Amino acid sequence: MSPHATRRVFTSKGQTDGCSPPLSLIPMAQSIRRDSPELPDFSLLKRLARDQLIYLLEQLPGRKDLFIDADLMSPLDRIANVSTLKQHEVDKLYKVEYKPIVSTSDQLCFLIRPRLQSVKWICDVVNADKAAGKFRRYKLIFTPQKFYACENVLEEQGIFGDVTTDEWAFHLLPLDDDIISLELPEFFRDYFLEGNQRWVRTAGSALHLLHSLYGPFSKVYGIGRCSKMAYESWREQVEEGEQKGCDGEIGSVFLFDRDVDYVTPMCSQVVYEGLVDDIFRIKCGCVEFGPEVTSSDKSLKVMLNSQDKVFNQIRNEHFSNVFGFLSQKAKNLQTAYDKRCGMDIKQIKTFVSEELKGLKQEHRLLSLHIGASESMMKKKTKQEFQELLKTEHSLLEGFDIRECITFIEEHINRQCSMIESLRLLCLLSLTENGLLSKDYKSMKAQYLQSYGVDHLPTFSNLKQLGILVEQPTGETLTAMENKVGKLVNDRAAGKLTDAFSSLAKKSHFRALSRRLNLVPKSDEEYDLRVPKDMAYIFSGAYVPLSCKLIEQVLERDGWTGLEEVTRLLNGQEFAASGCSEADGKARSDTQRTILVMFLGGCTFSEISALRFLGKEKGYKFIIVTTAITNSARLIEALLDNRA
Repeated sequence: MSPHATRRVFTSKGQTDGCSPPLSLIPMAQSIRRDSPELPDFSLLKRLARDQLIYLLEQLPGRKDLFIDADLMSPLDRIANVSTLKQHEVDKLYKVEYKPIVSTSDQLCFLIRPRLQSVKWICDVVNADKAAGKFRRYKLIFTPQKFYACENVLEEQGIFGDVTTDEWAFHLLPLDDDIISLELPEFFRDYFLEGNQRWVRTAGSALHLLHSLYGPFSKVYGIGRCSKMAYESWREQVEEGEQKGCDGEIGSVFLFDRDVDYVTPMCSQVVYEGLVDDIFRIKCGCVEFGPEVTSSDKSLKVMLNSQDKVFNQIRNEHFSNVFGFLSQKAKNLQTAYDKRCGMDIKQIKTFVSEELKGLKQEHRLLSLHIGASESMMKKKTKQEFQELLKTEHSLLEGFDIRECITFIEEHINRQCSMIESLRLLCLLSLTENGLLSKDYKSMKAQYLQSYGVDHLPTFSNLKQLGILVEQPTGETLTAMENKVGKLVNDRAAGKLTDAFSSLAKKSHFRALSRRLNLVPKSDEEYDLRVPKDMAYIFSGAYVPLSCKLIEQVLERDGWTGLEEVTRLLNGQEFAASGCSEADGKARSDTQRTILVMFLGGCTFSEISALRFLGKEKGYKFIIVTTAITNSARLIEALLDNRA
């Protein structure tokens, strides 16, 4: 059986599991519609960001040392590499490490996120220089924007007049042809847990930039309170600026709050790109493969995007299909090499000049992805992973819940991965609308006993977000709903933090699943090699709620007919016309180019699902996200056992 098979049947008709599939079936997701529009060219976003950064650096003329926030180094490398910085008189580059500096330059430039910790460290650097009698020029560049709180720290520390501050409006980083990231992983915790709205205007500004360059947008849909605020921020900025003509490249926009769907990121990813992210961690579109993949004693950083021809053909594939494709690819490559036999001198010369370089590059990439697949196979084909997937699918279907609880308890008591155990607990809670009181207390106690009581605050965070909760009794639930309902309906409700509002949230997963048909019938055979819907990204067990909502809204041209669904999702949905006055060409290329913005993070599985939907319906989806996320990143953002 395939390593990803559970009690559902996931096969290709007329073919035995484990055999290489015919090449005709790969890549997956053949275009059912071949009239999909072309994507806009987002390289302009990089050029604009680079030009602005160079301008800011030149505001500090002469040679200077540049200190960069650790999590800005990878994005910066995608915008302006070291040689570009050197051309503009940057002498040495340092990573911000919150310790005394060793730079001897007379001019220091700091490129940082607007975090108080970074600003306080810079204050220490400046004050240390003052105490030592050193006189230097200092420039602080905040990105994507500077906050009053940061300037307030500079003033409190007495160095406001000793430094100059600026803002690098680096809002959007294109990671691929159809993926753009704000590279703000802290967005999720800041907004959804702590109720800090400081990044909302940043999201609105990112939307405004896209609107200015690729708009106007014809329609805007959204769901979630953060989405509504980001939309309103964008509208304010549009009204303040100049109106654009009606020759945009993007039609509709869909804004989506991460807390509308926590189930999807809590599921194990089984498409190739998602698995690579889960195991090797894709960072800023780049992954580092270790010696076990490269078959050498060195690690290798690889850019994963559509320019990698091998990766581009397997990135959206269910993992069980990947080896068959790579095997066939290797045979085709060998056939191409073997063409040299029997060639005359002129033909060999043509072959070397036109084909050999490309074949060698393809061979190198193929070797890497075969190595990565083998490494992942070792980790994911164990009996434990098969049992884990079976448990997940049972939770999604609502079957054998007692057996699932037993499996999770064993997972905790054997002290398997701490994050994995917590993820399973969260998925159980989300799909069952909370845990029974005795189960919650028992499993919480077992978890703390296995992994340490310092994880107690994490349970509080998960409860606050409604991710891992205890089912209240009927009377308690009614009283709480009435109390919070009055608060939420009050005019002052907008002042409540989202953390408090989450008290009113319930998962309602079962009801949503039935209404939207999120879980296909388990008695049907699901062919993963020729998938019929977006459920293939989870082995045919589950259609991601986020993507299903987007599909339904686009089909209905709004939320009409989805009233019961939005009620179960606590409302906050909206639909509005954009700034375009010309809606005549309803099915033009522009109208079929859809921008989806995830506030709080998006998984590679969701991206694969939307690509499938686009090919099926003739859409082109552009994914904008505050950051790429997965279950591990989402849970890590909520851990509170950090010193």
